[in-house]
Amino acid sequence: MSIFVHKNSRIICQGITGKQGSFHTRQCREYGSNIVGGVTPGKAGLVFDGLPIFDSVLDAKNATNCDVSMIFVPAPYAADAILEAIDAKIQLIICITEGIPIHDMLEVSKIASRSTTSRLIGPNCPGVISVDACKVGIMPGYIHKKGPLGVVSRSGTLTYEAVWQLTQNNVGQSTCVGIGGDPLNGTNFIDVLELMEKDSETKAILLIGEIGGTQEEEAADWIQKHSSKPTFAFIAGKSAPPGRRMGHAGAIISQGKGSAEQKIVALRKANVHVIENPALIGTFVKEQLLTQGFSFS
Repeated sequence: MSIFVHKNSRIICQGITGKQGSFHTRQCREYGSNIVGGVTPGKAGLVFDGLPIFDSVLDAKNATNCDVSMIFVPAPYAADAILEAIDAKIQLIICITEGIPIHDMLEVSKIASRSTTSRLIGPNCPGVISVDACKVGIMPGYIHKKGPLGVVSRSGTLTYEAVWQLTQNNVGQSTCVGIGGDPLNGTNFIDVLELMEKDSETKAILLIGEIGGTQEEEAADWIQKHSSKPTFAFIAGKSAPPGRRMGHAGAIISQGKGSAEQKIVALRKANVHVIENPALIGTFVKEQLLTQGFSFS
């Protein structure tokens, strides 16, 4: 099995006629994802590469029975796009858009957390890929290889680097999830770790975190109490001075919390294998798994 998406997921793209939406819709279809339509207000009745376009998410759902939405709507309108998908009771909403105003996300987060029908991943995330089955997002499909390692990350580019290293070392992946690096996101590390713990295809886990916030420390506490699978971690931003924002809007050390050192200490206390050098992620994971009886062709 896989988590979040699979070969039978029925996916729409909100913003399908925009430059990014159209490009990545094609990329997802080429990977094998089951895209069933798109949404662009005012363009209902048009067709994009054989896919019907609808004015609203509700119209798309009624016509296609879609259960996943991939959002490429520009930042000023992306919060409304997320709320529209929640209102239409789309089961999984993956928002790729970055730069959504924090004020907008406060309202979205409040509504998303109360929803019993919809899960939000992102915003400002690369998406989700269940390897060799379904890709919803912007990650390059060709760098992935099917295998036993689940990957969950706050960073898109670090995810790609880690996955490519893993693939080069014949360490395949089950599902890779980018949760996004904004201060307010819909799905956190623990949400994903819980699902990976239950997933029979996922035998080990790689967590990629970064400075800012306390998600990694909270994940470490959960791992110590509940995880039965070998877990690895890399934390980006060790060289960042206090108060300096590094890349993501959520990656800022403040009020004595969120440093890389604090996160590493918490993860090691939970018996997580912490990787110090990002260039060694692939070889480190492979070597450690080999010592635990894993085999790689």
